[in-house]
Amino acid sequence: MKRDGLAPVLTQAATRYGLPILCVLLIVLFSLTTPSFASMLTLQAIVASKAKMALLALAATIPMIVGKIDLNVGFGIVLWHILAISLQVTYGLSWPMAVLIVLLLAALYGLFNGILVAVADIDSFVATLGSGTTLYAVALWHSGGRQIVGDLPDAFLMLHHTEIAGIPVGGFYVLALAVVLWLVTERTPLGRCMYAVGGNPNAAGLNGIPVTRTIIGSFIASSVITGFTGVLVAAEQGVGQASVGMDYMLPALVGAYLGSTTIRPGRVNVWGTVVGVAILAIGIAGIQQFGGAFWVEPLFNGTTLLLSITLAGYAQRRRLMNQKAVQRGSTKKA
Repeated sequence: MKRDGLAPVLTQAATRYGLPILCVLLIVLFSLTTPSFASMLTLQAIVASKAKMALLALAATIPMIVGKIDLNVGFGIVLWHILAISLQVTYGLSWPMAVLIVLLLAALYGLFNGILVAVADIDSFVATLGSGTTLYAVALWHSGGRQIVGDLPDAFLMLHHTEIAGIPVGGFYVLALAVVLWLVTERTPLGRCMYAVGGNPNAAGLNGIPVTRTIIGSFIASSVITGFTGVLVAAEQGVGQASVGMDYMLPALVGAYLGSTTIRPGRVNVWGTVVGVAILAIGIAGIQQFGGAFWVEPLFNGTTLLLSITLAGYAQRRRLMNQKAVQRGSTKKA
């Protein structure tokens, strides 16, 4: 009897915390095989290079909670980082004004995508693919296909290059955003409404939840976070060019999908996304230090995406089966 009782507990624990455990095991493995991996320099490099990917993964998580996908975490960042620089270099605006304009435009763009999906009832993948490609074309037109270079204020550059206690400030952006999103999605009525819409929009609407407004709001929030990430890319690069940004899309989506397989399996969640991004960052950094070729990162991201979608589907089916089993048990008792 004890064995029968212990097995489900162990299975549930492995399902919930398998990825965090794997994350720790990867750190131990790479530290043993490549001693230089276990250093402050490695931590700084990972945080500095992957913080922006983590922000975009969290941005992608928000529409996923309501059952939608936003490809503009990749497309949008191209134009936003170019604008953040050109508004200062070409049009002479102060950096706070440039950042504010980028965030406002990103919010309006998110509103546009939300209307396409929630009001025009266009599939979110198709809608954001179409609008994102158009946005990318605008970025090419605005930049003329050339680099936008100029002197940028030190205060603007420090948005990315600042360190706090030896840790790049990007890591603190990620932590702050994750905490805020966790509080909103897990501890507020708005979060419960978002999950209800993602689970069954028709039932959510019948229960008085403003489905259209919730979906539109999720796209606005996602787009604003993407706009802020574009500002950080601009502060890091110091150069605006249309070739920068698109390579963020796949890792961000992988992190969000992978996150739905852990902590709360079968359900997109904030801390799962953070763990998913950590797996990608640690895995890629370790393989590269171990001597991996330049093509290892896209290969790792692509295979992990396929695996994460498979695991996410399995976790969701298992969660639905458990819910049905509980409902049948409640019906029998009644």
